[in-house]
Amino acid sequence: MKRIVYREWRISPQRYWSILGILAAVVGVGALAFGYMEHEGHWVTGMNNSVVWGTPHVFAVFLIISSSGALNIASIGTVFQKPIYKPLGRLSGLLAVALLMGGLLVLVTDLGRPERLIVAMTTYNFSSIFAWNIFLYTGFMAIVIAYLWTMADRQGSAFKRPVGILALVWRLALTTGTGSIFGFIVARQAFDAAILGPMFVAMSFAYGLAVFMLVLMFAFNDDERPIGPVMLRRLKNLLALFVAIVLYFTLIYHLKNLYITENASLETWLLLKGGIYTFLFWIGWVLIGSLVPLGILYHPELSKEPKWVAAACALVIAGGLATMYVVIIGSQAFPIQMFPGRTVLESGFLDGVNGQAAPYWPTLPELLLGLGGVGVALLITAVGVRVLQFLPESLADDVVPPCEETIASAEADPELA
Repeated sequence: MKRIVYREWRISPQRYWSILGILAAVVGVGALAFGYMEHEGHWVTGMNNSVVWGTPHVFAVFLIISSSGALNIASIGTVFQKPIYKPLGRLSGLLAVALLMGGLLVLVTDLGRPERLIVAMTTYNFSSIFAWNIFLYTGFMAIVIAYLWTMADRQGSAFKRPVGILALVWRLALTTGTGSIFGFIVARQAFDAAILGPMFVAMSFAYGLAVFMLVLMFAFNDDERPIGPVMLRRLKNLLALFVAIVLYFTLIYHLKNLYITENASLETWLLLKGGIYTFLFWIGWVLIGSLVPLGILYHPELSKEPKWVAAACALVIAGGLATMYVVIIGSQAFPIQMFPGRTVLESGFLDGVNGQAAPYWPTLPELLLGLGGVGVALLITAVGVRVLQFLPESLADDVVPPCEETIASAEADPELA
């Protein structure tokens, strides 16, 4: 086994600056969209009295939970002491910080009054889970930066595992807290479910790993650095496992709702009569985000091809955005049942209106703001890997530390050693 050597991203300057220019343009357009909505007011968005968290929140929550999942690779290598994943730890930490920065930036600019963020940061209501998350997000950022220091500096290597354990526990709390923001809202039938906490943890593992794999494969392919079949197989098997776990939680969540009589109208609407939300659930969440990627990742031939694995990652990400749209917006669009089983006069908030979803359609400024957050995350990542040594020179089979299956194969067949 050769020594692991970390090097900066060494693509040509023309290629690098063109990538940076595209990402900067995406960020700039997102900033213009924010300025437009800030100046004109939220009436230019698709949001209303019922749907108060729109498309920017879809991107923000997706990026935040993906940041937690992106750090999973570093945790597996350090905390669970799996040597094959250790060369990926630095990129894992960088991507975690970048995704969280992008998600929080979208979240802050979508508040309507972002200048009042200082109030939220200095005046705390600890009976609100939103106040908890301020500490979770800022603490996560600081812990991951410390984690990166232990991985990059020999003086900090002695603290690598303790800081890694702290980062693991913290990110599980962060993602559980993010899911619990919705799970603790008892007024909305679709939100009122404790399972959303662990379900968001499972989603973070799948979406974060899919983003990580796409960034890794793009960076290595552009710089002509090899990724060996063993590493590719381990990563795609891990992704398939996480996608299957998300599908399991989805099944349990909806079976629970179908069993409870008061949620029958919700499930009928979402699964059969919800229009765009039904479409995104079955086609986006279940088919594109789960079944098709599982078919690719477990296919005996397609799963060996990097392009097909990358396609599976892209599908998981697309399905993840559809999932967030259904969970966040669809749950708000379904009318509040003020008095179940009783007829209630219709109000401007559509409370008590059976089967009539609140109108919402995302506008262009909302979409551009969300994409701006994605651009920020990728811009931070691109600058980081170019300036600092986050990427190993090679992930070929003769470079990465041997995994358990390689050792077992070598013992069974000496020619493989």
